[in-house]
Amino acid sequence: MIETIENAPDGVLGFRAVGEVTASDYESVLDPAIDRTLQSQEKVNLVIVLGDRFERYSLGAMWQDTMLSGKPHRVWGRCALVTGHSVIAEIIHSLAFLFPGDLRFFPLDQEHAALAWAAGGDDTAS
Repeated sequence: MIETIENAPDGVLGFRAVGEVTASDYESVLDPAIDRTLQSQEKVNLVIVLGDRFERYSLGAMWQDTMLSGKPHRVWGRCALVTGHSVIAEIIHSLAFLFPGDLRFFPLDQEHAALAWAAGGDDTAS
């Protein structure tokens, strides 16, 4: 499932993956939030946390994830992936060139730094 991070700064969508993430999670949580954001601002700044309670993405969720990259390039601002799952981070890092926004990776203990960076803060994070 995808949970909303309630304390995300203004202008940032924050989500936490818990258990198995499915296509219906994208359809019911992530996609509508992105669409609502684009009604009130030009760019989507996004933080996704894949923490200890995250188990896996279903094939349908992976497909929905690729559909996000189908949104116009101009809508993507800063996107942060917060994870301790090194394999997932490596896979996404290897595909980062396909993503039109500014994508950064943060370890789990730097979730607050990721949220601040996505809001337009410190540009030196890696």
